[in-house]
Amino acid sequence: MLKTLEELIIIIRKRKKFSVKESYTHKLLNNKELSVEKVKEEIAELIDAIEKNTNKVHEAADVLYHLMVLLEANGIKVEEVMGELKKRQK
Repeated sequence: MLKTLEELIIIIRKRKKFSVKESYTHKLLNNKELSVEKVKEEIAELIDAIEKNTNKVHEAADVLYHLMVLLEANGIKVEEVMGELKKRQK
């Protein structure tokens, strides 16, 4: 299960290093404003889906993808985020 998230992170990092101009991920990585807008949009869609009890998993997947891209675009490694979460465990 978590392997899928790891694979997604690897793909995002590859898109960051190697330009694939047609890549949606590459476009988001190089346009921080668009990336921020997409995270906000996807979070709103997830909240709406939860409230309506429809498409929750689909919308949650969109949020995770766009958040991972936003983090990577801003030099925030998910490993650092996981380390921070680990510090907060009691």
